[in-house]
Amino acid sequence: MIILNDDLTNQINAHAEKEYPNECCGIILGKLKNSVKEAHELLNISNARDEANRHNRFLITDEEFAKAALYAAKKDYEVLGIYHSHPDHPSAPSQYDLEYAWPFYSYVIISVEKGAAKLLTSWELQNDRTKFNQETITKGE
Repeated sequence: MIILNDDLTNQINAHAEKEYPNECCGIILGKLKNSVKEAHELLNISNARDEANRHNRFLITDEEFAKAALYAAKKDYEVLGIYHSHPDHPSAPSQYDLEYAWPFYSYVIISVEKGAAKLLTSWELQNDRTKFNQETITKGE
């Protein structure tokens, strides 16, 4: 389970709409408490994918991920997951998402239809890396 308050959800929606028709991406920071991921902050990341593929792929560079991990540690947070948008596609993980995901992390996906943010879902990769399981999103304060 991941806890996302309305402010964080609104930030994801706004980022997705701003980057449309390309995919947006970012990193979710917070605390892990009794197997529950409590999101406290988002880091919007520039999609590093080449211009021709940004509409259906995102890339967070190793350097950006490392910077996010250091920033999280300084704030006594952990990297809990990654969010990204699916422009004009459902908010379910693609085969590409499956191939590049890591277990433990929450993969929050927002569908964006004709520029408007729609359905937000979260997914967690099984430890054997064979498939995603949908993760419950709870609204926090």
